[in-house]
Amino acid sequence: MQFRYLGRSGFKVSEITYGNWLTHASQVENDQAVACVKAALENGITTFDTADVYANTGAETVLGEALQGERRQSVEVFTKVFGPTGPKGHNDLGLSRKHIMESIDGSLSRLQTDYVDLYQAHRFDHFTPLEETMQAFADLVRMGKVLYVGVSEWTADQLREGAALAKDLGFQLISNQPQYSALWRVIEGEVVPASKELGISQIVWSPIAQGVLTGKYKPGQQPPEGSRATDEKGGANMIARWMRDDVLTKVQDLQPIAQELDLSLAQLAIAWTLQNDNVASAIIGASRPEQVVENVKASGVNIPLELMERIDQVLDGVIERDPKRTADSSPKQREA
Repeated sequence: MQFRYLGRSGFKVSEITYGNWLTHASQVENDQAVACVKAALENGITTFDTADVYANTGAETVLGEALQGERRQSVEVFTKVFGPTGPKGHNDLGLSRKHIMESIDGSLSRLQTDYVDLYQAHRFDHFTPLEETMQAFADLVRMGKVLYVGVSEWTADQLREGAALAKDLGFQLISNQPQYSALWRVIEGEVVPASKELGISQIVWSPIAQGVLTGKYKPGQQPPEGSRATDEKGGANMIARWMRDDVLTKVQDLQPIAQELDLSLAQLAIAWTLQNDNVASAIIGASRPEQVVENVKASGVNIPLELMERIDQVLDGVIERDPKRTADSSPKQREA
């Protein structure tokens, strides 16, 4: 396992992060979830990402239990705040001081830890003054409940404004967590250049495009039974954008490139994201320990420039690059 610095800081994370969105306390039984976390640890992953909103707080609880017995200083635990949790009352979401302060205490309790290494604003809050949000994060850093602060799916302008306020308050934003894959490259035009300027790294989610880049979905065929594409509660709506024959055919056409590098398609997809020097870590999920064992092999892989260009040629016509798609992810109205 290779490690990279997160943003303009002295904080290192593993190139592969284990994330439990859509799996723990949802798709996967708890004993299997614990087995996946143990497999991650045994294969060099030290960085774990979750969120209070995952399984309505259940995912944090499972991760906290799975990490019990591990030396706390040897792992990096990330969580997030924004989405509605609990009974979803009128103050149970967003980035208000009230919601942030109450959410961190709930997360720490469920994760069974005194602090989180990275606390992330899960989305941008259009209804709370950014000054209020940043002051709350600054206070949590000074309390020692949070070591570092990051965000998720923020636009370039939002990152610049947030970073400036953070600097004035005596801390820094060091990370952004966007969706990023060989198929979804919307951060490349604006977010990555702004992040490099600000000293912010990307921790990318869905590097295998919700499973499409594994090659298991074949053009002209029904999705495999039990796969994400068939699970209406587990992300079928998110994967739907890629379930077109033109996309699936091009993914199959990546096989010769993967074989040339002695990689599976999933490993190729994860390694592809790590070729971007602004990416500190790629988040993988798993429903079985063997998936973790296979995917960690993407760490340390160098894809030659000529093969990166071939990947672009193969996927030409189905890559999403529009930077405006980043702004679409932050809700423009309250959920509660």
